[in-house]
Amino acid sequence: MQIIPIASGKGGVGKSLLSANLAVALGQAEKKVLLIDLDLGASNLHLVIGQPNSKTGIGTFLSGESKFEDIISSTDYKNVSFIAGDSEIPGLTSLKVSQKNDLIKNFTRMEPEFDYLILDLGAGTHLTILDMFLLSPQGIVVTAPTVTATLNGYLFLKNVMFRMMYNTFKKGTKAYSYLESLKKDSAQLQRLYIPKLIEILEKEDPASTELLKKRIKEFHPRLVLNMIDDPKDADRAQRIRRSCQQYLGLDLEHLGVVYRDTLQDKALASRLPVIVYKPQSIVGQAVFRIAEKIIQSETLKFDDGYDMTQASDSSFEIASDEANDDFSQKMAYIEELAGTGALTPGELAETLRQQQYEITSLKNENILLKKKLLDAAAQGFKV
Repeated sequence: MQIIPIASGKGGVGKSLLSANLAVALGQAEKKVLLIDLDLGASNLHLVIGQPNSKTGIGTFLSGESKFEDIISSTDYKNVSFIAGDSEIPGLTSLKVSQKNDLIKNFTRMEPEFDYLILDLGAGTHLTILDMFLLSPQGIVVTAPTVTATLNGYLFLKNVMFRMMYNTFKKGTKAYSYLESLKKDSAQLQRLYIPKLIEILEKEDPASTELLKKRIKEFHPRLVLNMIDDPKDADRAQRIRRSCQQYLGLDLEHLGVVYRDTLQDKALASRLPVIVYKPQSIVGQAVFRIAEKIIQSETLKFDDGYDMTQASDSSFEIASDEANDDFSQKMAYIEELAGTGALTPGELAETLRQQQYEITSLKNENILLKKKLLDAAAQGFKV
């Protein structure tokens, strides 16, 4: 069974649309597929695939109301089964380690029944999302050609690499201690490229670093560039790949591009996957090509010693969980791209404008929340 986690650094790039359509395409190719909505708290995959809102799903399993087998439902599409999320519960950020481990164990025991397990992950870089992505060396990162989308895709993979380090290095090793020391200087951590960091770790702890290097070689994430409008947009995929090679020491496999098409909106309104709504469309043909590449690919796995259920969520706080660190990461990456010429002056200006807009929006939200809190406190005093 090939596990295919599908992720993105940020929402709105078509991750769920790809997940649903890819599942249907693989099912049409006589492959048994289990599609799982793990974008908890914002679950809408059932709408994309045209499923009624289920009373059972990941939420009822985590709460103990349902057995795992009972939350698997059939669909109208050949060979495709589905597990719904639950928009009534918080997202993956709230999962306990035991809950995450229960999910992982149940996912892996589905191997006799399915050829492919597609995990539609939530957007962002919380530890649980990163661990789910690392269930397979062949996860897919979906991005779009805009500067902010590619930036977030890169940052997602950077956080995945750090998570892999902490999953590899055991507490008490010199490598682990060195990573812990870097946490005290987030600016240094952001400036340090992964290949250079590995050189330092190799001097500090050769044995542990050798295992890390082995796992990095086993890691083969794949990229899908969605929502392109012009053939020149496809060049963005090569820029992402070069940045990952240079700054992360990571080689991406490019699965293909998908053009923007209003048919996606029409298909969604009809509650049909676009490859069913109009299989001969440009989007439909792109999905079929991606599915064929996946079918032709070898199923890869990490070494037997890489057990994600042993990962500790307390070991490392991902920088993007904090707004200040997230902004620092983005600015560090902008500096990297500007220095190598991967960003044009116009794209740099666009990114800075977007950052300013996000900061202004956050400030306005904070002012509104403070006002609501003050009003609520005033009401409480009156009572």
